[in-house]
Amino acid sequence: MSARPSGRRILLAVTADASIPFLRGSAEHLAAEGWDVHVVSSGGDNARELADRSPVVVHDLAMRRDPAPVPDLVALLRMVRLVRRVRPDVVSAATPKAALLVGLAAWLCRVPVRVHQLWGLRYETTTGARRRVLRWLEKASAASATDVVALSASLRAVAVADGIASRIHVIGPGSSHGVDVDRFTVTPDQRAAARAGRWPDGPDLPVLGFVGRLHPDKGLDTLVDAVRLLDRRGIRGRLLLVGGEEGASHLLDGVHDAGGWTSETTGHVGDVAPYVALMDLLCLPSRREGFPNVVLEAAVAGVTCVGTPATGVVDAIVDGETGVLAADHTPEALSDALEPLLRDAGRRALLGAAARERALAHFDQRDVWAAYARHYATLAGAAR
Repeated sequence: MSARPSGRRILLAVTADASIPFLRGSAEHLAAEGWDVHVVSSGGDNARELADRSPVVVHDLAMRRDPAPVPDLVALLRMVRLVRRVRPDVVSAATPKAALLVGLAAWLCRVPVRVHQLWGLRYETTTGARRRVLRWLEKASAASATDVVALSASLRAVAVADGIASRIHVIGPGSSHGVDVDRFTVTPDQRAAARAGRWPDGPDLPVLGFVGRLHPDKGLDTLVDAVRLLDRRGIRGRLLLVGGEEGASHLLDGVHDAGGWTSETTGHVGDVAPYVALMDLLCLPSRREGFPNVVLEAAVAGVTCVGTPATGVVDAIVDGETGVLAADHTPEALSDALEPLLRDAGRRALLGAAARERALAHFDQRDVWAAYARHYATLAGAAR
């Protein structure tokens, strides 16, 4: 265990309550290391749960995800008051709006260590004026920081090339919080029992899964069109979509045209592990990511992933070794990547085993938490 930074105080920030789960475990680990840990986000059930079950102090402060000048100014003033009251030695903010507001507030209050965490670049999937605004806001957030951390090497490369910051680094092999190895490990017998329980009378079809927000940025239109192409090639299966709907429900209508496929959507679920355990293959057709932890979760379960060559995804999948990357973002390329694995259970098993070995070696959440704790301690020590 590293030396305990006695008396050190850290403020962790995310915009929305939905992002609080990404801080669980890591925040508690910092507290166990001797930090006085504070978390700020827009309030919600996840924030209340974190406050109730951990030594972490949680602050509710309303923030909007999209630019909104007047509400953002109000939120900034409130954030300044919060930072002055907490008086942290380190602030570490992720997600665009929290990074901007907390970064500016901490800069105004002269917090010595200000970490801007790049969890992704929203502007990657936008165009025109919106892209320019979002990119400028990302640059402003980075400029207010003393340290910029990206979740993956490809994300760092894009951000540097786009002029977000000149010096960006990745902690360890990447990822925001790693993977809970115990929760996602599943044996073949457990998988078979789970599938028999969910589809007791159905045919034994391969299960193609998706886990994440049902949002256009996630490439669901590409996945739906790829499934229709697979159906025309005579491949049958089940499509299992796990996640809350965020403006993409209309994209799913095309699945019903694939007569040889059944499709299910679960809506938002608190624990995705039981659903990952049902899958033979995970598909992540995303157009942008930071570092997709769902790939690690599937890997620990021995589930191979097929993804698109998007920022972040290329770091989570080692093409041809732990999974497969489609040649491009088209439905044709995605279906070509999926087809051999849907036909060949043996190949799926080999890639799944390699993916699990890599996840266990490099992305156990306890190791990732410790790496972040060491980083904060190093920065705080240097500032002191």
